[in-house]
Amino acid sequence: MAFDFYMPDIGEGVVEGEIVGWKVKEGETVKLDQVLVEVMTDKATVELPSPRAGVIKKINFKDGAICPVGKVLVVIEEAGGAQASAPPPPPPHAHAPAPSSSALSHASSHTHAPIAARPAAATGQGIQVVDATQSRERVLATPATRKLARQLGVELGRVPATGKHGRVTTDDVKRFDGNGGTAIVKHQAPVASAKSALGYAEERVPLRGMRKKIAEAMARSVHTAAHFTYVEEIDMTELVAVRERAKARAAERGVKLNYLPFIVKAIVSGLKKFPALNASLDEATQEIVLKKYYNIGIAAQGPNGLVVSTVRDADLRSIFDLSREIDRLGEAVRTNTATRDDLTGSTFTVSSLGKLGGVLATPIINFPEVAIVGVHKIEEKPAVRGGQIVIRQLMNLSISVDHRLADGWDGAMFLQEVKGLLEDPTTMFMEMV
Repeated sequence: MAFDFYMPDIGEGVVEGEIVGWKVKEGETVKLDQVLVEVMTDKATVELPSPRAGVIKKINFKDGAICPVGKVLVVIEEAGGAQASAPPPPPPHAHAPAPSSSALSHASSHTHAPIAARPAAATGQGIQVVDATQSRERVLATPATRKLARQLGVELGRVPATGKHGRVTTDDVKRFDGNGGTAIVKHQAPVASAKSALGYAEERVPLRGMRKKIAEAMARSVHTAAHFTYVEEIDMTELVAVRERAKARAAERGVKLNYLPFIVKAIVSGLKKFPALNASLDEATQEIVLKKYYNIGIAAQGPNGLVVSTVRDADLRSIFDLSREIDRLGEAVRTNTATRDDLTGSTFTVSSLGKLGGVLATPIINFPEVAIVGVHKIEEKPAVRGGQIVIRQLMNLSISVDHRLADGWDGAMFLQEVKGLLEDPTTMFMEMV
């Protein structure tokens, strides 16, 4: 018998998922718990395993499509023709319990999501999001779109939807607000040609999956936070010498020591003196949230794009412990094995390309954080010391700050504090807890 597999309720306010890629085809025989499809939500990328053994009869949502929670994702013809016994739908307003942090993974990591044969409100029309406006109309929209509508004072029920399956998009809300409540919708046929208007060869790649999430996050940060950037030159000569002396002892403990743990330690010390940078803005309550803990995000390139992993309780870790954790997180990102806990919860972010760090960059804030530091390459350069031109190991640090929550003075003084600690490692070690 045919078994309808509904899009599971993954929890945490998720109402839909984007189909990143199917691992099976129609007509293919699948085993129980075999991975069927990779789905990306606002919270995580998950792999959905098959709840039945059988043959894939019909795939209802193709790659790149948006599947609402509660819609039939795929139909499986069960092996042996047994009748599927789906559990009854839960009572109104009931929700499936959210998976544990180890059951989900954020950004580029993957894991199995819990299976729900018939998640909440699977009535054939799927789950829709109710916007609490005067119109009380039922509207399908992501949490980010609903939040934007609240900020702009737009009633979602009045906004014509152009998204797939009747979904109201953020662009729909912006067009509606920007035209005095009158939506201007331009429909344009997809371009299938492999040639440009001038006849040159082109390749068109769908914007989906991780790249799409990165695009949305970066655009949100730039359009919301009021960025300003401050740059300082750091003389790393003394720290280079300290690292060289410590490398052998680190190796005895199985640690490959680089400069990032020292930089993280100096940043934590700076954040303790300038707490406005270890904060976020709760836009719903219009409150600045000053964090009393120090979870430092490390932005790095993964196989599927930019990923921020989180070193938790960085203030309580030694240099060697920080190095181990940074290496562990880096390996997890590279191998797509990072957990949701590994990739969420940062309070301040460091962006570093290591030896490819370049001379200068203006990093984009990891919203909703207040600031991000860019680490650039260390180079031997001439410098004036005591009236003499000498060769020193110099590096630039740049900091981008949300000017809504912190002033230029905060960013400059914070970076000066970090500079002093890195240039004189002895004082940095004195600052450590």
